[in-house]
Amino acid sequence: MEASQCQVCGGNDCPPYAEQGAWRYRRCTDCGLVFLSPMLTDGALAALYANPDSGGTRAYFRKEASKLRRARGRVRHLRRAMAGGSRGRLFLDVGCSGGFMTQAALEAGFTPWGIDPDGDAVAHAEAHYPGPTYRVGGLTEFAAEAEQRFDAVYCSEVLEHVADGNAFIAAIAGLMVPDGVLYLTTPDIGHWRRPRKLTDWDVFTPPHHCLFFSQGNLRRLLSRHGLEIYHRQWAFKPGLKVLARKIGANP
Repeated sequence: MEASQCQVCGGNDCPPYAEQGAWRYRRCTDCGLVFLSPMLTDGALAALYANPDSGGTRAYFRKEASKLRRARGRVRHLRRAMAGGSRGRLFLDVGCSGGFMTQAALEAGFTPWGIDPDGDAVAHAEAHYPGPTYRVGGLTEFAAEAEQRFDAVYCSEVLEHVADGNAFIAAIAGLMVPDGVLYLTTPDIGHWRRPRKLTDWDVFTPPHHCLFFSQGNLRRLLSRHGLEIYHRQWAFKPGLKVLARKIGANP
């Protein structure tokens, strides 16, 4: 059945917005969320990313030195947010890919973990950046079984790939300690430099990207799960880069 209800605000006024080939998107007239409709099932998403040609682990491993430099810069933001410092604090990279962010976190004194559904990516991380704890699998399954609670969570360019934004963010929040910090990035469909025609945007790659957020609806989604954005980094390219803190206790 074709989904027509907004995941963020629950609105039902979500008319067709864009299409490319067989893939169609709707836009919520209330909060502006743009979402794939019909939405892919979890099984279809898993099959999509199991395909080695789907968008690429190998391509992502190029220019490792520059990726490590960026990772170290982002870890500095997280470390500054840690009252009492980062030494020994638990760090989780959701969608760790080749291990660049976990390596930067290790260098900064965190005790890092990384999770990714791509077994080849995790194998690369384990071979090239040993020390952190790595897991192959999905976030919601990991969250249901994990005993650890993390002081810092990093999630970059993953949220737009998931079918259920609420389940995904709830899993992240459930893995965080009270007052823990989340660094999250995702494309910004409301950015002033986004092409007017959605199909001209280089990140509009159906069906890989299921959800497109703007600043307001991302804040609303995080708030629903006890995460409060306290800093938004300026971005020249159409992207959201936010730091959020977990408010309240774990359930």
